[in-house]
Amino acid sequence: MSANSAPPTATDAGKPSGSGFRIPRVPFWAQIVAGLVLGVLLGWLARSQDIDWLYTTLDQVGHIFVQLLKLAVAPLVFFAILVSITNLRKVNNAARLATRTLLWFMITSLIAVAIGLGIGLVTNPGAGTGLTPKDGELPESKGSWLDFLTGIIPDNVITPFTELNVLQIVFMAAVAGIAALQLGEKAKPILTLSESILELLQKALWWVIRLAPIGTVGLIGYAIADYGWDLIGKYATFTADVYIGCALVMFGVYPLLLATVAKVSPLQFFKGAWPAIQLAFVSRSSVGTMPVTQKVTERLGVPKEYASFAVPFGATTKMDGCAAIYPALAAIFIAQIFDVQLGIGDYLLIAFVSVIGSAATAGLTGATVMLTLTLSTLGLPLEGVGLLMAIDPILDMMRTATNVAGQALVPVIVAAREKILDHDAYNSASASPVDEAEVEVEDARPSGVPVAV
Repeated sequence: MSANSAPPTATDAGKPSGSGFRIPRVPFWAQIVAGLVLGVLLGWLARSQDIDWLYTTLDQVGHIFVQLLKLAVAPLVFFAILVSITNLRKVNNAARLATRTLLWFMITSLIAVAIGLGIGLVTNPGAGTGLTPKDGELPESKGSWLDFLTGIIPDNVITPFTELNVLQIVFMAAVAGIAALQLGEKAKPILTLSESILELLQKALWWVIRLAPIGTVGLIGYAIADYGWDLIGKYATFTADVYIGCALVMFGVYPLLLATVAKVSPLQFFKGAWPAIQLAFVSRSSVGTMPVTQKVTERLGVPKEYASFAVPFGATTKMDGCAAIYPALAAIFIAQIFDVQLGIGDYLLIAFVSVIGSAATAGLTGATVMLTLTLSTLGLPLEGVGLLMAIDPILDMMRTATNVAGQALVPVIVAAREKILDHDAYNSASASPVDEAEVEVEDARPSGVPVAV
């Protein structure tokens, strides 16, 4: 055989060198960062040059991405909770794990609300804003303890899905899961079907998640174009308080707990969990981020059977950003605007509501229900909610990122304490789960064996 007809040599990566130039794959995290930068630039351009078509386009791109995430929320929550409860039968000391998970949810929420209160008392976020009670307005929806307690049980099985009442969906899923455990083998066909539907939903949601960089351009660009820096200026102290409070919890409290309680590397945790945290920042939805959160939690060494319970449970109840830091700061902010003096008893009530009532947020975009629940408990005017609605999307990005970080953190802590954490997997977790999921599928194709991602 002549030199001209010789087959192309193989490279170190196992790919033929003669296959031509291939564009290198950009990591998912880098795509998100690029989307953030491009969104800021386009948003600034749309606002500064008053480009209506660009403003509208950014709004529609972001809206479509969020709607695609919400489309899967109701069935995803139902089947995720149902399957997660039934998966506990595969775990030793399931009741102990569930109890420890709930306990750490409460402990971290209590720490978060204490930080929120401390920052609010030091900075006085309502002072010097120029806002008055007349600037506030009643929210369209509000929460109360009676609504919270009676609203858990739905009137029928259809309405919670059509109206996206996540708390009622969680209730029905929990009842169905416990009933399936009681039935044993008789419920096996239903469980098999539920697991298949859950995999189908997660697969479809992975496709939506792949669109996150494009959604990021729309969401961030619209926020900059619509709100601008002038509006943020009025809420500068409050906005800074929320971001600083969330940052202290995420990069201060969480690493401290990882190092002292779980005795693992905090830096390694963020290497593994970062894809979920950055997606949460963009999407502003804990439930929409749930498949990524579960994937990174498993790759941080948490057993799949336990992670499949703890992460869905956390995505609907564990809200350090939305249900702890934010309500604490917002209550102080609104009290100062309306010239209401808060005492020690009021601060204790804020902590109580944050720890007990966090399920009211239910993993959806925004924390209005939780805020109204806090204000009504304190007797503060609900019109105060209207003061914060304009700035809410910008605040919600950091709040949701903190939520999701906590939802990945607690399973790691509990697994480490119970000595079921795979430390080798934890110490090697660094790649984006979205990128690795694609590699798994490609690697599976030659053998014909499907790989669930």
